[in-house]
Amino acid sequence: MTAAPARRLAAQGFAKGHGAENDFVVLPDPEARLDLSAEDVVRLCGRRTGLGADGILRAVRCTATPEATAMAAGAEWFMDYRNADGSRGAMCGNGIRLLARYLVDVGHHEPGTFAIATRAGLRHVHVPTRSHDGSGPVTVTMGRPRMPGPGGIEVTVGHRRWPALHVDMGNPHAVAFVQDLAHAGDLLTAPTVTPSHAYPHGVTTEFAALQGPRHLALRVHERGVGETRACGTGACAAVAALRTRETHPTAARYTVDASGGQLRVSVRADGNMDLTGPAAVIAHGTITLPCTEV
Repeated sequence: MTAAPARRLAAQGFAKGHGAENDFVVLPDPEARLDLSAEDVVRLCGRRTGLGADGILRAVRCTATPEATAMAAGAEWFMDYRNADGSRGAMCGNGIRLLARYLVDVGHHEPGTFAIATRAGLRHVHVPTRSHDGSGPVTVTMGRPRMPGPGGIEVTVGHRRWPALHVDMGNPHAVAFVQDLAHAGDLLTAPTVTPSHAYPHGVTTEFAALQGPRHLALRVHERGVGETRACGTGACAAVAALRTRETHPTAARYTVDASGGQLRVSVRADGNMDLTGPAAVIAHGTITLPCTEV
């Protein structure tokens, strides 16, 4: 049996940060030299064996990766998002806001409005200024939510069961409205979502409790991660589900209280959503990671 070839290791810079305590490791890899396996991602995200994170944000120039070359005319940078279990994610609302903060603060992009490429397409971000302490609000345009069905979706935790709505924000969500967020349980394991064929690749589940007009509190079990302190796409999905209950939904602003902080969702007249919240880079360092030959 032939042994697998040894992987080349090299020093790699990183940053650690969070968006409303939804935390990530940022790996700047402009020329796509890193050779990250799913096992590498799991190890990096480990709370005891790695740097600890809900996911990895690899920043690659669009011209350097086949996944993003078609978007290179509209954006310089591509967000290669990996969930904590090593799987590839299409979109992450808090992650892209943190990546935008990082790109501006280290000088890879000027403050203002610019696009970042994702597996869900181009997303426009707005970073008002370069920060002095690595933190500050960032806004991302999340696009229009889709509600592709099917109907009859239910979420079950223990002996409790709720009807849920399928909302697609570039990634799939099941949104259930509850009277008490504690009813979601400890969320150490994924809630049961049926019918199973509605989400062949897994689902992020939101438990939303109404706090007042256009004001929600939220707990989230994120696909490939577990319970997270906040979820940007989840906040938008919950607002989209809430709007189906409104008699005449119009352009409006909503507040979403997550465990890790408050997010704002603004819905435009055309249905597009803007997500605003805190984004903070808290540390920089160097680690050793596998990379391709130069």
